[in-house]
Amino acid sequence: MTGIVQRKSDHIDIVLNEDVSMSTPTGFGGYRFVHQALPEIAFDDVTTDTEFLGHALGAPLLISSMTGGNEEAGKINRNLAEAAAQLRIPMAVGSQRVLIERPDALESFRAAREAASGVPLFGNIGAVQLNKGVTADDIQRTIDLLGADGIFLHLNPLQEIVQAGGDTDFSGLLDKIELLVDRLDCPVLIKEVGCGVDPALAARLAEVGVAAVDVSGAGGTSWASIEARRATDEGQRRLGEVFSDWGIPTVECLTGARAAAPELPLIASGGVKTGLDVAKAVTLGADLAGFAMPLLKPASISAEAVVEHLEQILYELRAAMFLTGADSLASLKANRHRLLP
Repeated sequence: MTGIVQRKSDHIDIVLNEDVSMSTPTGFGGYRFVHQALPEIAFDDVTTDTEFLGHALGAPLLISSMTGGNEEAGKINRNLAEAAAQLRIPMAVGSQRVLIERPDALESFRAAREAASGVPLFGNIGAVQLNKGVTADDIQRTIDLLGADGIFLHLNPLQEIVQAGGDTDFSGLLDKIELLVDRLDCPVLIKEVGCGVDPALAARLAEVGVAAVDVSGAGGTSWASIEARRATDEGQRRLGEVFSDWGIPTVECLTGARAAAPELPLIASGGVKTGLDVAKAVTLGADLAGFAMPLLKPASISAEAVVEHLEQILYELRAAMFLTGADSLASLKANRHRLLP
């Protein structure tokens, strides 16, 4: 395997077999809904239909970026994509940087596009690659190869400094992101990878025209821990361990970003585990809630296992809506006064 493909394989193995979750609380546990003993609606009438960037969806869920670039990743992506199509929710693939370096790796990504028929599929590449010679034309080419409906640029400065040979020049990227927004023929979305987006950055990203931001706060998977386990250098291994819980909790990111950029579409991810978490995220201002690590094990088994996991999430979401008297997501947001800190 080439270096980048081996790294992708290592990441899958570590997440599936080791505990790399943060101990940092997401913040969802600090909120509770006011129970409605007489909700005045029928549970069967509760709907999770929504819209995101012009796409009609069956639920406010996103299958977040995970992997790509090898045969195992292709299987995982296909299972995730089949589940996305069945539930009418969007999906994002793992980093497509490997496609720029190895176009033969396309098959592991194409599996997702073929299976995710009729639902939005988003590409993904590290924003720091804009400082490593990757051009707008390169990114447009990966979008076209995938048939993507948009592209996530991920921000991962902590992961890069822990990773051996990581790319750590993040200077001048906001201006490059603004130029990319103007150059590409599809929406540009921004995501962190588990350390969070602060309100000031959310506001600046909205000003440069990004289509949406995934705040990806602390409380979920620790990429510092993952890279620490891969490290052969003792200094990098220790750095990853010291910073394993680094970041802004997800709820703090979400509420701060919503206040700083009221009109910006937001995705809440980072330790979102249950449908009740999703209900709280939506009430606090999220348009979608993203899931990654909880879906990796089911996705390594079958599409049916992914659907089963997500259907349970949706059952819990609808239950939370029913118990707060909300028969739609719009009603859930309107009932913001029923979510108390």
